[in-house]
Amino acid sequence: MASQNVTLNVDGMSCGHCSGTVQRTLEEIDGISNVSVDLEGKKATFDADGSGLIDKAVKKINEAGYKASNK
Repeated sequence: MASQNVTLNVDGMSCGHCSGTVQRTLEEIDGISNVSVDLEGKKATFDADGSGLIDKAVKKINEAGYKASNK
């Protein structure tokens, strides 16, 4: 299965520490790679090796204290 490029909207990031936390949170998920977080654009972009990883990524970011959605 080919990787899917995903962009999530992430509200609640206000500084470099916030974007770093979101980046580390995503990088810890098996099957997610090439993570990039845009603080100003309030977005996180990554490659996912399975569709279930998108929901997992949203859940993990929300658990870290931010509001993520793929809408």
